[in-house]
Amino acid sequence: MWRALFLAIGISLIILGVECLAVGKVTFKAYGKPEKVVQKTLQAPPPGPARRREFVVGDHAPWSLMGLGAVVIIYAFDLPRRLKG
Repeated sequence: MWRALFLAIGISLIILGVECLAVGKVTFKAYGKPEKVVQKTLQAPPPGPARRREFVVGDHAPWSLMGLGAVVIIYAFDLPRRLKG
């Protein structure tokens, strides 16, 4: 069971690292209720100020994530030997 957990974590870290190689910046949009609607008409209310968060991926992030994922996978393969004693 522990081996499967560590394998899943390691593979997820490697996939996240590969994704970070492909993108330079990620923009998150916050969803929520509109703050106030002036009138009930057939037209949509004017859009309010968009709350966005940006995450800029550093140059070291993809390689660090992939390296950490590889170390976790190697640990997962070594884990059964460690548990036996």
